[in-house]
Parts: sequence; C-alpha cells; structure tokens
Amino acid sequence: MTDRQLDRRDFLRLGVLAGPASLIAACGWDGGRAIRPRLAAVSRINDWVGEHVLLSPSRLAPTYDVSQRSGTMPSYFISDRTPLPPDTYAWGLEVGGLVRKPMRFTRAMLEALPRVSYTVKHHCVEGWTAIASWAGVPVATVAALVEPLPAARYLRFDSFDNNYYNGWDLTSAMHPQTILAYAFNDLPLRPDHGAPLRLYSPIKLGYKLTKYLTRMSFTADRPGGYWEDQGYPWLGGI
Repeated sequence: MTDRQLDRRDFLRLGVLAGPASLIAACGWDGGRAIRPRLAAVSRINDWVGEHVLLSPSRLAPTYDVSQRSGTMPSYFISDRTPLPPDTYAWGLEVGGLVRKPMRFTRAMLEALPRVSYTVKHHCVEGWTAIASWAGVPVATVAALVEPLPAARYLRFDSFDNNYYNGWDLTSAMHPQTILAYAFNDLPLRPDHGAPLRLYSPIKLGYKLTKYLTRMSFTADRPGGYWEDQGYPWLGGI
C-alpha cells in the first residue's frame, strides 16, 4: 500500500515537529480533560518553533525518480462517501479575502498557468509514507494574480468535503513546492484523491493538504482547521 513504514528515527522526527497532540489523536485518544490543555500548550510551542526557527522558504523537499513511486496511495476524506462537486462543469476556485483583485479560476484557467511537477514523498501523521507524482500551479503564481494586501498574513483553504478546511502561514503557502494540484501520477486528479483540485506540498503532513478545493482566502487572522480545531498542530510541517 505504501513504500514503507516510517522507521523509528523518522517517526520520532515527525513527533517532534508535528507534536504530541497530533500523534495521540491519530491513535484515537485525545488524552482526556486533564491532559488536553497541556497538549494544546505543547502544540502551540511546536508551531512557534516550526514557523520561526525550522521553516525555510527556500529549502526543498527531496524528489524521486518516477520508478520509485509507490504501488498505491491511500485516499482520505471525511465525508461518508467520495466527495463530488454539485456541478463538475460549473466548478471554480474562488480566490479572495484581503486581495486587490478577487478572481474565480476554472480548471482550464489554472492549467493554462505555469505548471510545476515533481515526484515526492507524502507523509501521513499516522506514520505511513508514499511516493507519488503531482502537477499543478504554484500557489504563489495565483497569489501574484490577485495581489494580496499588506494586511494578509495567512491563507484559508475551504473544500466541499463536508466543510473540511485548513489555515496556512504565507511562508509555507508561497513555498516553491506548494501547488494547487490537478494531476496525480501523470493522469488527471481522481475524485478519491481530491479532484478537481487539491492543495499539495511535500513540506507538510497530509492533513494540511486540503482536497476538493472551493475557495482560497487571504486573511489577517490565523484560521484554524478541521483537525487543528481538535488538537492537531497548526503548522503541520515536515
């Protein structure tokens, strides 16, 4: 199913960066009322260290040859069944918030923009990894078109997967490997992996990579997130 299970060193590294709250929650236990405030405090510390000390806007995640792809990659969504847009042909990505030029992008418009493709390793907070190829348009390219205002410090990504959403810091969102992906393993993105459009970046854990995108909003205040609101670390970096 995946290229390999994380070895002890990898898992401990993810534990340090992702934080105890996410690893415990991934195992189905949130620590109870007594420990939950402490986990939240540790998570906030990890987020600060990750964003201000470890995060680099220029450090690239390793890439792989296509021959190293995993045989399959698990799909994930929170809806009861595979999410599908109400009207595939009418779908569009709304980009707005604190910007000078709000825009709505169709799939054809996004595919006409400069394309980035890579083969990278996906990291799930539950401990598995998988190597796959992705292609799409950099978030930074779309940002340049809408012209964020100086007050914009964060991005919120919304989806039609039962209101799943995520918040990102601008440094991570503008990273050269952060893309709005419309292709997976050389084929158009499938519904089970987030079609028609999903967020992808090899510098983040899987729960930060919002699928089934509908809206990208620039904000002054830090958005939460579906899992982050339940105790997962906000930064979710690798």
